[in-house]
Amino acid sequence: MERPSAGVGQGAAAVVSAGLGIVALTGSWVGTIASARTSLVGQLETSSSASVAKQVEAVYGNAWHATALVGGAFALVALLIGAFVLARPAFGAPGRVQAPWIKSVAWAGVALGIIGLLLAVAKYLDLFMGLPSTS
Repeated sequence: MERPSAGVGQGAAAVVSAGLGIVALTGSWVGTIASARTSLVGQLETSSSASVAKQVEAVYGNAWHATALVGGAFALVALLIGAFVLARPAFGAPGRVQAPWIKSVAWAGVALGIIGLLLAVAKYLDLFMGLPSTS
């Protein structure tokens, strides 16, 4: 007979992976704070005599990149945790079967992590909603 607590850690990790994947796609408080801080630093470091393009990049572009970095970090963690949960049975007790719902939620975390990572890279490289032209 299987213990009642078998797979609880894997299930919790799978749910955390999916949750982090959702946070990577929707944004987080940490990303908002990083963006606001970067925007403030850009305002403080940019002189009023700087070109409009330089001001826009310092105030908005760097903040946009900070948000992308935080989102990418959440996506990467979601991807790694989901992959760990899926790989765990190979290194655990042989003969123990992982519950199907754990695999499903872990795959969701991996998928959300991949999507979030791709969007974060596209956002960081200005392929997705880049800064407007100032000319």
